[in-house]
Amino acid sequence: MSSRSHLPMAAVALSLASTAFAHEHHEQLSEEDMNKPVDAILWIHIFLQMAVWGVLFPTGMVLGMSKSRWHIPLQSVGIALTLGGYILGHSHGGRPFLAGIHGTFANILIVPIFLQLALGIYLKLHIHEETIRPWVVRLHGVVGKAYPVFGWVQMLFGAIAFRGYCRGDNLGQCLAHYIMGGGFIAYGTIMAIMLLVGEAWIRRSRRSPEWWDSWIIMLWGIVNTFTEHHGGGWSHKDMQHTIMGVLWWAGGLLGILLARNNQRTVIPAVIIIITGWAFSDHAQAMMISTRVHATFGHTLMLAGVVRIVEVSFIAPKYAPLPADASSTDDDHSEHTLADAPASGSSPLYQSVKAFRHLPPFLLVASGVLFMSATDEELRFADQELEMDHVTYILIMFSLAFLIYALIVSRINLWATSGRNAASSTQAAGAIELAPTTKWYSRVPAGDTEIEAHVIGDDE
Repeated sequence: MSSRSHLPMAAVALSLASTAFAHEHHEQLSEEDMNKPVDAILWIHIFLQMAVWGVLFPTGMVLGMSKSRWHIPLQSVGIALTLGGYILGHSHGGRPFLAGIHGTFANILIVPIFLQLALGIYLKLHIHEETIRPWVVRLHGVVGKAYPVFGWVQMLFGAIAFRGYCRGDNLGQCLAHYIMGGGFIAYGTIMAIMLLVGEAWIRRSRRSPEWWDSWIIMLWGIVNTFTEHHGGGWSHKDMQHTIMGVLWWAGGLLGILLARNNQRTVIPAVIIIITGWAFSDHAQAMMISTRVHATFGHTLMLAGVVRIVEVSFIAPKYAPLPADASSTDDDHSEHTLADAPASGSSPLYQSVKAFRHLPPFLLVASGVLFMSATDEELRFADQELEMDHVTYILIMFSLAFLIYALIVSRINLWATSGRNAASSTQAAGAIELAPTTKWYSRVPAGDTEIEAHVIGDDE
């Protein structure tokens, strides 16, 4: 029997084995159970899975996208370690935990893990090159790119399970904070990707970034308009959250109209500013909650302000392309660093690049602050840890710095590894291109020559 046929059997065997020695999950816990210490095995499980899903798997995904030879070894190590962590998570002693989504999702994650392993083995065999293999390549890429999302969600579920949060009446608030906060972090991540390596894709799409932003804001607003009120009387929070949805879909619609024909617009940034202002003045039951929500709102407002500055004055603008370039660049399907405009070393260029990190970082910081602003989290910090709002907010900003550092380092790894390594070396010595009115203009095709100038030289 081939090694491929053993993979499903191995998955079933692992599930059965883990069930055999799994610790019992409880529906209710006493105060004594809640105060039991966490043993070393569980701490190893926590930090091991954080390292694998938060660092190792995203790094392996990036190396796979850049076709690096280190992709397979790294992902293989990650799969071995995460299965070991899975076993540790079901064999620890000490403090018991309530049954919840973290354990259920851990079992679900076995499917993409072994699916990705099976797809990788199939691709290494190099069979069915003209029929099945192209589809397997796409599926392998989709599953691999979902790993960071899987890891983020499961680590969040783990934190919830560790503290026993988000049960009963607290579930709705958890969903609102974690979904919206995670949305801001995802928004900042995508913006960072576009700023650092994604401008070629934006030019190919023939759409300005704000066109995409406006669509997401409008659709999110439509959903929010009809999901915030659940019958009965209207509270102040119901009214505010519902009208916030109306604000988003109305503003998003305007943004779509203004961003048509590849035009830049500041409407998404204005919506972000108004949203931040609304949350900064949102009534809260605890003083620490009021302060954290206010800081979240002010951070979000600042993100919108610097986004307006970036769109209006800072966004790089590259040389116009010859007319014949527009008819041939669609033939290029590979998105590598060579497609991106040449980078420069002038002080002006470097200061522009530095400023453009502000909007995505502030969005990430806003998301972290909002995810940490549930009543249960703030009550624990205020009453049990006796922590003031300044210390709590500084911890959240520190976490935001770490998350954004991980985001930027993975983006830079993609740009300098595998097939992109040679392109990044060539781009390092290239001179800058003259500014024009559209930084997202189409990518030049082939050997098209573009007149080069230093940024800021209008002559």
